[in-house]
Amino acid sequence: MGGRQMKRLWRLKSISTIGLLVSVTLLLTGCPKRADLGGMDGTSPTAQSEEKVKPAQPIQEPPAPGAPSAQQPTTAGKESPLRDIFFDFDKSTISGDAMTSLHENLQWFNANPTAQITIEGHCDERGTAEYNLALGERRAKAAGDYLVAAGIGAKRIKIVSFGKERPFAPGHDESAWKWNRRAHFVVNE
Repeated sequence: MGGRQMKRLWRLKSISTIGLLVSVTLLLTGCPKRADLGGMDGTSPTAQSEEKVKPAQPIQEPPAPGAPSAQQPTTAGKESPLRDIFFDFDKSTISGDAMTSLHENLQWFNANPTAQITIEGHCDERGTAEYNLALGERRAKAAGDYLVAAGIGAKRIKIVSFGKERPFAPGHDESAWKWNRRAHFVVNE
């Protein structure tokens, strides 16, 4: 091959390579990012926002050795009169056990008509911080919605999400994660 043909071939390869790089770059950056990716289980954000409070499979396991009691969470060094509720992985639906705890919390509310609470939504360490903040909020809201539907004034309930930022139980396995997927009730002073 002559020098002229080599230059032409080199130029053609360069143009092809640049074209390929530009195409790949446009393909990767041209797709819009979704604001809400939905659930980790593949459900759409719309399906999750329409999710109703419904019983799920109850989780009944004894407390882990050394783990704080799930039946009597503490607030500011005192035992709380309210019970936490726990959730299945990546869920914000209220289980049968959670319904029992919520009913007991409702009885306490009725006996204390001026009391106000904060419901904290928590998650285990799996998933992004952003996703877990949204999931924690859905969990706290599900618990709050149950109480409001039962007649407790919405002004008496504050909702906050801590996502995975404040774990209840240390550890990096299911025995710790099950305690961290919760709605925690704090009596406001």
